[in-house]
Amino acid sequence: MIDGTDGDDSALRPNQLFAISLPFGPLAADAHRERARRIVEVCARHLLTSHGLRSLAPDHPAYVGAYGGDQYKRDSAYHQGTVWGWLIGPFVSAHLKVYGDPERARAFLTPLLRQLAPHCVGSLSEIFDGDPPFAPRGCIAQAWSVAEVLRLWRECD
Repeated sequence: MIDGTDGDDSALRPNQLFAISLPFGPLAADAHRERARRIVEVCARHLLTSHGLRSLAPDHPAYVGAYGGDQYKRDSAYHQGTVWGWLIGPFVSAHLKVYGDPERARAFLTPLLRQLAPHCVGSLSEIFDGDPPFAPRGCIAQAWSVAEVLRLWRECD
């Protein structure tokens, strides 16, 4: 939970994965492995999609499952459930740290690799809808989405 101007915010978002995935993050040490594992599990259960991580859990009242509409609606949806491909990075890095299973961690990348051909050859979209079928949205060629998949592929070796 985060203290906000209106009290605690218990919304489930992917930000906590950075505390595990970064080399010197506050939950990166072995002493925090069980807590880190629980965070990875809850993020996998509620935020993980085949195309990255949702920016907000679907059971939250402010969740928006489809990115679209006019600019105001799109801007409002951006961080309310939209899937960000690049967020697969901190998730897979955290997963690898707590489970130590490179093969399983690499399996999370396979659906994104399949996206390299049909939408924009050799690239990945910036974002995807939060609801299936996770339609690609935003810019069609996002360097940080591709970079995270490439970084992870190497990290899982």
